[in-house]
Amino acid sequence: MNVLGIESSCDETSVAVISEGKLKANLISSQDFHTKYGGVVPELSSRAHLQIIVPLVKDALSKAELNLDNIDLICATAGPGLIGALLVGLTFGKSLAFSLNKPFVPVNHIEGHIFSGFLMEDKPEFPILVLVVSGGHTLLLLVKSDEEIIKLGTTVDDAAGEAFDKVSKLLGLGYPGGPKIQNMAKDGDPEKIKFPVSTLKNPYGFSFSGLKTAVLRYVQKKYGEGTSIPQNDLPDLTASFQATVVKTLIRNAEKALKEFDVKSLSLVGGVAANKALRNAYENLAIKYHKKIVIPDFVFCGDNAAMIAYRGMKLYQLGRRYSLNSNAYPGLSSDSFITNALTK
Repeated sequence: MNVLGIESSCDETSVAVISEGKLKANLISSQDFHTKYGGVVPELSSRAHLQIIVPLVKDALSKAELNLDNIDLICATAGPGLIGALLVGLTFGKSLAFSLNKPFVPVNHIEGHIFSGFLMEDKPEFPILVLVVSGGHTLLLLVKSDEEIIKLGTTVDDAAGEAFDKVSKLLGLGYPGGPKIQNMAKDGDPEKIKFPVSTLKNPYGFSFSGLKTAVLRYVQKKYGEGTSIPQNDLPDLTASFQATVVKTLIRNAEKALKEFDVKSLSLVGGVAANKALRNAYENLAIKYHKKIVIPDFVFCGDNAAMIAYRGMKLYQLGRRYSLNSNAYPGLSSDSFITNALTK
């Protein structure tokens, strides 16, 4: 089976080709111009997707040494994400499937991340404790099979990646926050400042809004309103903030490990590229003698390879979809199986 995958949920346009179970192409076009705006501008993102999607599909097919007639299945992200950006990739994918008379699978973006570890040569083994950490979502999941995903906890406010972006802006480091803070924190003392770790009724729930506010109050109290933060203080500030985020995530994952019998751990999503978090999750796996699979950096961020893989797997499981599937901006259900989220 030759599978074409399309991802356009935010500010990356990506096209991938999986042929006979092997990834042959995974091209990603990033919209770096959003940096000057301090965040993704939805309208500009949609227009950029429109401009690049056709040449990107052609390049991906060329790299895979295939043409459109060789494609057996087309998959595209249906949500969650920016509605305008989603519509570009989803509509293009459906139109392509219609014109070629090929089956089409709308894929949930989060499910793509959940199963991105299966793109690695050494794959996870079910059941898996999956920690999804991205700009828009923070989730702790018990994944028992390709079709059974149990949500243990999620964030009640900001996602971890969102907290990185907001704190980075507060500290004057710019956007995107994750790489900026990680780079600054490498020379800092993570124990220098004690920021609070949130506690919720749900032992697997997350909250990062309070941490963001704690950083703001610390800055206001120490430096005053409208005062620039001394450059020498930024490494300790960022390192302490980053360490608190990691501690919050790992604490809940460890609670789940004590309650549920899993064979593997997987860390996925854009923030999974954070080295401090990767190291902490690896140490957790070692402590509990579990297999761990963390996707390569290229598969942590938004990419079409994970969409092609998830769509292919759903099709192989017997799932069939019409071309009436709509884009959806948010998670509208507690279920994380694609057919329950694309109605």
